[in-house]
Parts: sequence; C-alpha cells; structure tokens
Amino acid sequence: MAISPGNKRILVVEPDARMRDRVEAVLLGAGYEVSAPSMPHGSLARLDRHAFDAVILSIDWASDPAVGIRELRRRVPAPVLVLCEPAQVRTAVKLLQHGAEDYLLRPPDPFEVKRRLERILERHELDSRISFFQDEVSKKPGPRNMEIRSPAMRSMHDRLLRVAPMRSTVLIFGESGVGKELVARAIHFNSPRCSRPFIALNCAAIPASLIESELFGHERGAFTGAHARARGKFEIAHRGTLFLDEIGEMAPAAQAKLLRVLEEQEFMRVGGDQTIRVDVRVIAATNADLDELVAKGLFRQALYYRLKVVTIRVPPLRERGPDIPYLIDGFLDELSRANAVEPKTLTGEALTALTEYSWPGNVRELKNLLESLLVSVQDNVVRLEDLPSPIHRSRISASPPEFEPGMSLSEMEQQMIRRTLEFTGGNRTHSAELLGIGVRTLQRKIRSYGLNIRPTRRRSRGVPS
Repeated sequence: MAISPGNKRILVVEPDARMRDRVEAVLLGAGYEVSAPSMPHGSLARLDRHAFDAVILSIDWASDPAVGIRELRRRVPAPVLVLCEPAQVRTAVKLLQHGAEDYLLRPPDPFEVKRRLERILERHELDSRISFFQDEVSKKPGPRNMEIRSPAMRSMHDRLLRVAPMRSTVLIFGESGVGKELVARAIHFNSPRCSRPFIALNCAAIPASLIESELFGHERGAFTGAHARARGKFEIAHRGTLFLDEIGEMAPAAQAKLLRVLEEQEFMRVGGDQTIRVDVRVIAATNADLDELVAKGLFRQALYYRLKVVTIRVPPLRERGPDIPYLIDGFLDELSRANAVEPKTLTGEALTALTEYSWPGNVRELKNLLESLLVSVQDNVVRLEDLPSPIHRSRISASPPEFEPGMSLSEMEQQMIRRTLEFTGGNRTHSAELLGIGVRTLQRKIRSYGLNIRPTRRRSRGVPS
C-alpha cells in the first residue's frame, strides 16, 4: 500500500531550534507537510487544535519520557517516532512499550526518516482500516477494540480476521484468563452471522447430568423437575454462533452427541423423538491439553479432530508487553466509570513494573489488580510502592538475565538474545543495536538457536480494501 507524503502532516516536537530546523528540512525535502512549532517542554496546547498523521518527538521533551508519550497519545491518535542521541537508544527502545512506534537517531538521516515514516504510516493506516471494518460489521456491543500492538496479538488478530467469514468450527486455546471468550465474540461479530445470536456455555460450570439438557433442550417429563419443554443452546443459537468454553470438561456422553450434531447439524431434545435441524457455527475453547486427554481416553479423538478444523492460540499476557499500557488505560477508564470514582494515573516506574511482570493470571489478573488499586490507593497517582510485593520482586529479578554457574557461553548468548528480542517486541534492528552486532549476524544466531519471536509487523492479507 503506497503512502503519499503530500497528504500527510507531521508534527515535530524538538526543543533544540537547530535540530528542529534540520528535521523540518528533511521532512519537507521528502514531500511531507510539516508543523514544527517552538513548544515549551511538556506543552500539549497546540496538539488539541490540529490533526497530525505522525509525530516526531524529542526524547528530551518531557522530564519523564514514558509519561509524556502516554499523555501525548491520549490527545493525538497518531504514531510517534522518538528522536534521540545514540547514547539514549536504550531509553528510546524502552519507550516502545509506552506508545512509541519507533525511534530515530540524531542527526536524522534523510533516507532513514523516509523509510521509518513510510513504514509506520502504512501500519497506522492499516490499523485504522481494520478498526473501521470492525465498527461497520459489529453494530451490536462487542469486542471491537482489541489491543493488537504486540507481535503476538497482531499475528493472532490477522488469523482471526481470516477465519471469521468462514463456516468452519474453531478451537481456541490458551491459558486461563487470556480472554478466549473475547476472541470468540470477535470472530462472531466479524462474521456474516453477526446479526444472529452469540450463545456462550461454560462446560465446566454445568453438572454432567445437565449438560445434555443445556445443549439440546428437553421435553416435559423427560426427567425429574422437567415441568415444561425447554429449548437448548443449539436451538437458541440457530443461524448464529455457539461458544463452548472449557470443552475439555464436557462429559463423555455429551461429547458423543456433540460430535453427531457437528457432523449432521441435527439432534433430538432429551426425552424427545423429533429431529431438530439447526445451522450453528461452533467455537470451542480450552486451557487443557486435549492431546493428552485424548491419549488418556478422557476426550473423544473424533470430536477433537472435528473441533480443530481451525485453531487459534491466544497469547498469554507475558508475551504482550506493548499491549499492557493500553490495556491498563482502558481498564482504568472502564473501572473508574463503573465504580464512580476518580480516574487514576500511573507513574512511569509503576507502569514499567506492570509491563515487565509475568502475569500468571493474565488479563483477568491485571483487571482485578487495577480494580483493587482504584479502591485501595487514596491518591490519584499510583506509584511503584502501591503495587503488590510480587510485582516489586519480579521487577528486580527481571532486569538482568540470570546466568547460572556451569552455563556454557552459547547458553548465555542464547538467553541474552532471547531476552533482548522480548524486550524490543521482536524488533531485529533494535535488538542488534542493543547487542552490538549486525542484523545479519543476529538473524543467523536466531536461526541457529531456533528462537521463534516474530517482529512487530502487520501483513495486509485479510484486510478489506
């Protein structure tokens, strides 16, 4: 997708007048429209009155760069390029987790400015088109604004958009608390069935004796307490989507009947003799190892293969570092409104600690923690000392790589490369600069060690034109 510089307006925020003039000259030479005001440190006054397609921001513009970028992004939904000195690269890379898209070294190289700007503008335009597509399709309340800034979520989201228009069954797997139902709803709301029912059933929450009645309904008198005919979830979800969460917990007898419905699209109510035909798309989810359950005879192999026609893995929160600041902003806004309390902000140090924490409970744990902080913290600012002690310990232990006695040099190198790639969100160029090696050397070592950390990059496949 070609980006025309002529219709793109770039804001340059650089306190140093000579450097500001140099950046402006480079941008004008590339054909961009440029606004380079002489703004005081930390001033956002001009940003409320103008629309910009991208911002080139000096790393020295605010006393706390992380807080400054987050505040800027709240006002201007445009990608940010951080301008820094070579000695400030580590800080600039850290800012990628707080809303920056990329960084540029002073003095700016004209070719590099063009290349970096074109790349982030193209990515931003694709994101805008996807959001528009989701808003147009999802007229009902639903998960239209998933945070997809991390490489792991971008890959998952691309697959989601390709899968959504299909009729195939989908198996979603991931750890507890990652948001598997949110993904299922996103598939439904981006499918041709979006105007039809989305019905969710947690198989682990229904007793084995009642699961068949819940799925297929029952006739009056079918069992004790069945005083009237009742429709099951399959009937209610006709022409829509049925989401079966914790599918690994389903009773064996119900598994057999579910397999028949998937293959024949018909069933009978419990205690009934009439065949009912339905058109239902089934999406199942699990945090269990279904291969292991099949091997132990606890899950029907035929049903497993029928469900996993298409699979989607929802990444754990520890693989989604760049998403965390935006999830935090969204949850704080949502929770403060729901609880009728003043919204709170986080210091840069507290936000960094939350971003680097491993989150064993995933998104659910993050949301519960933020709700607790809204209630327990008296001030309107959440500081590092307000966070639970496990996050403090994680912050300290996560900083340096852990090298143990007896580790070989290759093992240490592999760990260092892996940690650096995770730190930069998979960006090979940034990682190579931090490690002090060439990009080709880094690529060779990644292949040699079998590291599978994808860089931040969106494919255009699956995006509507």
